[in-house]
Parts: sequence; structure tokens; C-alpha cells
Amino acid sequence: MTYPQLLQQKQYMLLDCISGSTAYNLNVPGSDIDKKGIFILPQRELYGFAFTDQVANESNDEVYFEIKRFLELLTKNNPNILELLSTPTAFVLYRHPLMDLIKPEDFLSKLCLDTFAGYAQTQIKKAKGLNKKINRPLAHQRKTVPDFCYVAGSSGAVPLNDWLKTKGLLQQNCGLVKLDHFRDAYLLYYQDEGTLFRGIVSGRDADDVQVSQVPKGMESLAVMHFNKDAYSVYCREYREYKEWEEKRNEARFQSTLSQGKNYDAKNMMHTFRLLNMAEEIAFHQKVMVHRHDRDFLLSIRNGAFEFDELMQMVENKMDRIKELYAKSALPDKPDEEMAKQLLIRIREEFYER
Repeated sequence: MTYPQLLQQKQYMLLDCISGSTAYNLNVPGSDIDKKGIFILPQRELYGFAFTDQVANESNDEVYFEIKRFLELLTKNNPNILELLSTPTAFVLYRHPLMDLIKPEDFLSKLCLDTFAGYAQTQIKKAKGLNKKINRPLAHQRKTVPDFCYVAGSSGAVPLNDWLKTKGLLQQNCGLVKLDHFRDAYLLYYQDEGTLFRGIVSGRDADDVQVSQVPKGMESLAVMHFNKDAYSVYCREYREYKEWEEKRNEARFQSTLSQGKNYDAKNMMHTFRLLNMAEEIAFHQKVMVHRHDRDFLLSIRNGAFEFDELMQMVENKMDRIKELYAKSALPDKPDEEMAKQLLIRIREEFYER
């Protein structure tokens, strides 16, 4: 089963819903229309080696789960799955009668503390990630290996590039020999003319220093250290930064900057949505997808709070949620055997029809 095939064979659809900001009552002008749903594989596809867990369109804003995968995630109290099962009627485009067998209240458990609050922590990390990128942006020009090399001097370590400039030396006329018993340390030699040495690096794109053959008895000029660990961390952060820069939603990013905030306000809005939903599940034993706290959540999205203020609010809310779950009558986890029997019954009745 593929996404296009599912659209052509809608007899295998069990649930089709509008999801995301529209279902949450948090949509604003320009919001995308997301969809989620559930399907059941044709019976013949159960007998082969391949099994399709879920299908999605190219932009991944329309996702459909096979009934087995859906029930598996439901027993784990996955927030997206519980929200899908509890979609407000106004946003349910199609619902197969067999879906009446699956009731949200039969699956709610104390796992929701970890799943909803845990997902909220993921949103906080994303918001903090943008905080770091705004406050510590990486230079457009990528650093190179020599930027992480240092020469030992009488008053401490001196950046290699500064040392070469002060001495009037060229890196390509330098030669390195590894210094035994010292990690990433080298003896540095120099020759003004000729091609005796290979240089400190082979070129701007080099990802390590290089050593040279040095004539016996030649005196070294200095001891150099290549901070390879720092260079590796920088390369990873630079790669992640450039990927984020390339893939970021520019309109959303500029909106964040225009608000004068240094965090992703939309991520923080979803953090509080998830925490509020976790609180409601413990208190009401019900998943409330439609957000009656729309004004408060949109005020967060519009940058009404400072980042530190939001973090304090998160901490206070987490303390309250933990207390509620400790006192809650919810089971520790859903009944997996019940879910298994539901899956069997749904398949049998669907294929018989």
C-alpha cells in the first residue's frame, strides 16, 4: 500500500480527519491544513513479507496509520494517536463504523505523563535550539583546521594563525612531526625556500593536519597542538546550523525575530498545549483536542512572554501535573491484550464484509 494507492482505494480507509492547528482551534491566517487517519491493509497483503505501517504524502502533512500500527502506538499513549482518536466531530471527514470499537477512555493511562510531558520537553529543546542559533550564530565563512591549532609560547598557547603572522611565516612552508606521548601534538619546522615540507594542511578543505619528512638534526621552531576534539564539535555544529538555515521556515523565523524574542514561539505554544492536555487527562480522564485556552496559547505564539518566564511557568506546571498523576485513578498503562483482541476483531469483521 502506498499513499496514492490509498487515495484510489478508499474502501480501506477507517478514519480520515483534519488535524493539526485547525483541529486544535489554533489556526491563524496562513496555517497549513494537515490530515491524519487510519487504514487497513487489503487482506492479501498480510500474507507477504512486506508490511506497510503507515503512508504519507511528500510533505508529510497527510499521514495515515495502518490499524495495527495505530493500536500499537495507542497502547504507548502516543500524543498524536490519542489526539487523532479524539478528533472533534466537525473535523472528521470519514469514520468507519468499526472505529466505534476503539474508545479513548479504554487506553488512557499514567503513561500520558511521560508521553505528553516528554513531547513537551522535545518542543522546549527545539525552542532552546533556536535560542542558541539566534544568540550564537555561526559565521558564514567556515573555520578551517589551522583555526584550531595553537603554538606553545612562554606565556601560554598562541593561535597558530597569529603566531605565523607575527613571525612572517607561511603555513605551506611548515613541516610537522608528531610528538610522541602527547595527543595531537607536533614539532613544527620551517624552511623559507624549496619544497622540503608539505605544509600544515593540504588545503582549505582539509579535515586534519599532515606530517612531513624532516632531515635528521634539523631544529624545530615550536611545539604545536591541534585541538581535534573542538574541531570535530565545530564541524558537527556548523553542519547542523547550515542544514537548519537551509530548511527553516523563513517566514516563521522572521516572525520570531520581529517579535524581538530569541526562541521559537510556536514550539513554546505547543509545549504549553501538550502540558495542558496532560493536566486535563489526569484531571478529567479525557483528551481535549479543541483548545479552549486558545487566547493564552496564541499569546505565547505572538511572543507575549520572555523565555525565562516561560521556563518558570513550565517548571510550576510540571510540579502540578506530577501531583495530579500521583493521585489519579488512571491505570499505570493500557491493556495490551485488549488492544490485541480489538485488532483481531476489527480485521475479522472488516474482511468478512
